[in-house]
Amino acid sequence: MSGKIDKTAPPHAGSTAYINARIVDPTGNTEYLGAVLISDGKIADFGPNLFASGAPYGIQSVDCRGHYLAPGLVDTRVHTGEPGEEHKETLESAGTAAAVGGITSMVLLPDTEPPFDDASLIEFVARRARQVKLANMYAYGALTVGLEGKELAEIGLLAEAGAVAFTDADHAVANAQVMRRALYYAKTFDALIVHLPQEPALSGGTMTSGAMATRLGLSGSPPLAEVMMVERDIRLAEMTGGRMHLTKISTAESVEVIAAAKARGLKITCDTAAPYFALNDLAVGDYRTFGKLVPPLRAEKDRLAIVEGLKDGTIDAIVSDHRPQDQDSKRVPFAQAEPGGIGLETLLPISLELVHAGHLTLPRLFQLLSSKPASLFGLPAGRLAKGAPADLVLFEADYAWKIDRDDLWSKTKNSPFDERPVQGRVLATIVGGRTIYRDDSFTTAAAFA
Repeated sequence: MSGKIDKTAPPHAGSTAYINARIVDPTGNTEYLGAVLISDGKIADFGPNLFASGAPYGIQSVDCRGHYLAPGLVDTRVHTGEPGEEHKETLESAGTAAAVGGITSMVLLPDTEPPFDDASLIEFVARRARQVKLANMYAYGALTVGLEGKELAEIGLLAEAGAVAFTDADHAVANAQVMRRALYYAKTFDALIVHLPQEPALSGGTMTSGAMATRLGLSGSPPLAEVMMVERDIRLAEMTGGRMHLTKISTAESVEVIAAAKARGLKITCDTAAPYFALNDLAVGDYRTFGKLVPPLRAEKDRLAIVEGLKDGTIDAIVSDHRPQDQDSKRVPFAQAEPGGIGLETLLPISLELVHAGHLTLPRLFQLLSSKPASLFGLPAGRLAKGAPADLVLFEADYAWKIDRDDLWSKTKNSPFDERPVQGRVLATIVGGRTIYRDDSFTTAAAFA
């Protein structure tokens, strides 16, 4: 895909009307032909009958030509290499990839070098985001010191510095007493704890247990490693009354257990990443290291259960789990390869597969991609509302293309979706009223009415 990034673009001094757009409103759960008026970087008005006969004199107008206009994506699980591993990804390169993918807000995981267990690192992200001037960037605070799962980090100080939630990224907290204390402590600040449910003693394999692992002769991590930790965390959240968000759910049993917990009224929410509803363990193929992820890709029955969990509301959000790895980390035998795949630029087209297959409507999809994650993390994003930040994505839902890692803007190219045919592309990404990305195929046709 080809387009232009413009991080220096200022918002139009007056007002801009995006007319003739197919509006996707996740909060209202509606879709209609209409317009959005932006003024001073915020949404001034929107609706189905707005500017039906064209924008008034003096207002700049952009003809969307019937393409979809929706709140920008809110991705709450993004790994970067800055600070410490800038050769894999910088905040600027991640912001660029996010813009190309229609992501207007993202939350950065704390597993950098050093990790975000100190308030100065949270402030560093905020400062760098202002310098980069692309997608809105927020930071997690580390849940434990050094992400070691032993001693709680200073949650209060990190929250005061701007941390939006707390996690040890892909490091599971094995000690139940530590997690219990964390939930009690975080409850004092109404802070959200995000945990990857993987029992460390059982999840050391290189792929999911099953026929494919046996055929390839690779060590397996059983789905039980996930659901055991899900059940433990639910019990701890019930005991403490704390807010728990379980991330990257990948198994059928986990979906079932979480649904039951929600039915009991517990403060449990969860997300899944795009690979877990779009791929299964066959994607590992002939030791394909781009398919090595954490948690591992599961069996087809698990993938189908994840789709059902998205359909029935058990799963609250979809994340990219963008984790860049350089060539040296992936071009090695499968067992030695580092896990992870990039996903910022492919999040929207892969997620649109759920719409094309008839599983979700577009408003429902954008609840999962935009409004719900923003609500869970308390971010001023993900919705169409008067006075809300003008963070929007203009996209073409049916455009067919094939993902090619060489065309991706991320600094590294380790996409598990490489060579996958998809439908849907981003035409423009707008952050705070600024058009920071525009596809070459889309001419804004901006003019004063």
